[in-house]
Amino acid sequence: MNVLFVASEVARYAKTGGLGDVSAALPMYLRRAGHDVRTFMPLYKTVDGKGANVVPLLRDVELRLGPHRYTFGVFVAERPGDAPVHLVDCPALYHRPGLYTGDPDEHLRFLVLCRAALEVCQRTGFSPDVVHCNDWQAALLPLIIQTRYRWDRLFEKTRTVLTIHNIGYQGTVGPHAVRDAGLADSANLFHQEQLKDGRVNFLLHGILYADAVTTVSPTYAREIQTPEYGVGLDPFLRARSSTVMGILNGVDYDEWSPEKDKLIPHRYSAQDLSGKARNKEELLSKMGLPNVPGVPVIGIVSRLVGQKGFRLLEGVMPALLRRHRVQLTVLGSGERRLERMFSAWVRGFPKQVAFYRGFSNELAHLIEAGADMFLMPSLYEPCGLNQMYSLKYGTVPIVHKTGGLADTVKLWDPDTGQGTGVSFANHDARAVQWGIEAALGLYADRNVWRRLMHNGMSEDFSWETQAKVYERVYARVVGGG
Repeated sequence: MNVLFVASEVARYAKTGGLGDVSAALPMYLRRAGHDVRTFMPLYKTVDGKGANVVPLLRDVELRLGPHRYTFGVFVAERPGDAPVHLVDCPALYHRPGLYTGDPDEHLRFLVLCRAALEVCQRTGFSPDVVHCNDWQAALLPLIIQTRYRWDRLFEKTRTVLTIHNIGYQGTVGPHAVRDAGLADSANLFHQEQLKDGRVNFLLHGILYADAVTTVSPTYAREIQTPEYGVGLDPFLRARSSTVMGILNGVDYDEWSPEKDKLIPHRYSAQDLSGKARNKEELLSKMGLPNVPGVPVIGIVSRLVGQKGFRLLEGVMPALLRRHRVQLTVLGSGERRLERMFSAWVRGFPKQVAFYRGFSNELAHLIEAGADMFLMPSLYEPCGLNQMYSLKYGTVPIVHKTGGLADTVKLWDPDTGQGTGVSFANHDARAVQWGIEAALGLYADRNVWRRLMHNGMSEDFSWETQAKVYERVYARVVGGG
């Protein structure tokens, strides 16, 4: 099949979260399966093109969006082993300090991305069987194709798939977005009550017009159809429930496995775990903590934002640190309140807590490889990748049972010896305290802990498996099923 894949970020070029990882890995595995995949993203000012062969494809293409006129070009970037990425160059929109902004023209930045991808299809004769739209930034593509491009036989058989990576980001702007999208003559196709209220929700219109809607875990697909997690879009998702499907993100085990990881000092496997102990020593040394035999290390690698649930720790972690022989290593940045909380623990427990404010890919890998446990108390988690990384590294996850965390971490059952971690159902301080103490109790039994590690390291969340599910979704929408 011919697949047009449109996303606001692609890892190795620009990434803020899981969307970037998916946009890099899924097209690569689809291409290996024989599909022709063309990936499009903006050429942000901050794009990292190091190591890529970048060649121009189009220059000085004029594009009109309602009253706005832009000129864009397109470069194709290739790295060995990766799928080619089409970078849409429009300095007027993309040469800004960050990937995303709060600027009034934010919606125009991604409307240009969508239209540029379709214009390149026309100029190169690429007829997509499937247009795969990711999040609100590409969610108007199904409607744009059905209206502005329906005359072109190139798109006559094109079907659309929308993937929701996080329903909390919906792209809601004023009613002028209808004109800016060049769809003033199709205003009747927009949600009329919202227009009367003076707003246009991009993600909603993707849900209304895409041929299939996917999200990034089966549990999250169910959760977003409820008022608690649907952020106002649950009625529309329930109305389309037969076409809403959850597909777990995959893991690139060439990059994230202790046997192949190039960023950790000591590689290891389920058969020979000696390297994990040495990585633990390296981690503690790097973070400035003492290496005390028998003391477990809890790792955290995360954006420090409300969604991630770290406020639950505020009232329980100091007592846990005083009561138990445990160490905590934290990598992340975000809300000042949370940064101050972790910094205060460093001052209060200098031999037990270390906090690296910011991000380091090398340190992220070392925490996965060197920690004994990995803590993810997320309020909600569409998919999550770090818990899957942790499983492969024999680093036992402690998670809130939600979204992708519920789908990937199985609660340890002492009767059967099955399970891969510790999960807690309620999202409150008492529950997260139970989860941490339960993991510490399991750690004290070395035979149980080794079984837990082996169970997790045996799990398979590879993209080879997950890409096949997307292939089946594509085949179904193309076949009209």
